[in-house]
Amino acid sequence: MSNQEKRKSGQSPADKNYEPEDYQKKDQLSAGLAETHEQASDTLTEGTVDGKIERENGDAEDIPRKGYE
Repeated sequence: MSNQEKRKSGQSPADKNYEPEDYQKKDQLSAGLAETHEQASDTLTEGTVDGKIERENGDAEDIPRKGYE
């Protein structure tokens, strides 16, 4: 399939959005979107790199930066 045919049929990466079914699909585009979605979700779930843990009551505490011996 030529690039022009892909664009017409909606197979271009710019034409595709993440869908939950992408995790089960075997094509490279769907697999890439599923992986990118998972990475973004993990980042939002894990938080930031500033080393703080936010508790349910709103308190924030620093993660200790000491090494393990």
